[in-house]
Amino acid sequence: MSITTISGLIAVLLYMASLYYQSTRITVKSSDQSNPIDRKIFYFGLLAAAAHAISAYGVIRTTEGYHFGIVHISTLIFASVSALVLLRGLRRPLGNLILVLFPAAILSILLSLTVSPDYQPQQAGPGIVSHILLSILAYSFFTIAALQAAFLAFQNYQLRHKHAASAIRRFPPLQDMESFLFELLWAGQILLTLGIVAGFLFVEDLWAQGLPHKTFFSLLAWLVFAILLWGRHRLGWRGNTAIRGTLVGFLFLILGFYGSKIVLEYIL
Repeated sequence: MSITTISGLIAVLLYMASLYYQSTRITVKSSDQSNPIDRKIFYFGLLAAAAHAISAYGVIRTTEGYHFGIVHISTLIFASVSALVLLRGLRRPLGNLILVLFPAAILSILLSLTVSPDYQPQQAGPGIVSHILLSILAYSFFTIAALQAAFLAFQNYQLRHKHAASAIRRFPPLQDMESFLFELLWAGQILLTLGIVAGFLFVEDLWAQGLPHKTFFSLLAWLVFAILLWGRHRLGWRGNTAIRGTLVGFLFLILGFYGSKIVLEYIL
């Protein structure tokens, strides 16, 4: 059994252990969910993310080149997102994100270990690799932001329908949730900007199959996030405007990345 498979299976078990402790913690009525991630959950999760990263590297980087397929890139994205959530969770109450994120991370590992690519690996220079890594980090921050926006929408719904006691017990204050959302958006926007610039500098043929579609939606997402961040800074946008803007921008990123990958790998 290869180190890629072993590390992937270890990551699955550690993610499951972290999920178990988080689900146990969230069902305890006296537990304050506005606190940072519990230390036990953090250590299990961080070890899982490290093993996940080793497995992701193994399925992407081979002796023949790089596999940049939808399944392989997805598992690296989820490894990055898991690590970011855990590290930020030391100071922020992000435990609820684990209940959504870790099952998706487990699924990404299992798919990466079982789905074999039906195309040849690609050779890539440092410039292309930097473009891909910057893009993956940007997607990771925006994925966390989208999850944060979804929880924020649920919290708003609870408050509007007079379920404040439940919302307050399971979520941090609304202002803290919004503040963290825009911190994520700023980080993701900076990384996305660098990734787009690296793409224009190092990608030789921007009109290659699938790239115009991906570039168009990436620029569209960049524009949406730029307008949202400007509106927050200049006009104080918040609430539903922040939620909708985040989800729309994230949808454009998904259409750009996964849309082109699905068409190229599974349709054409």
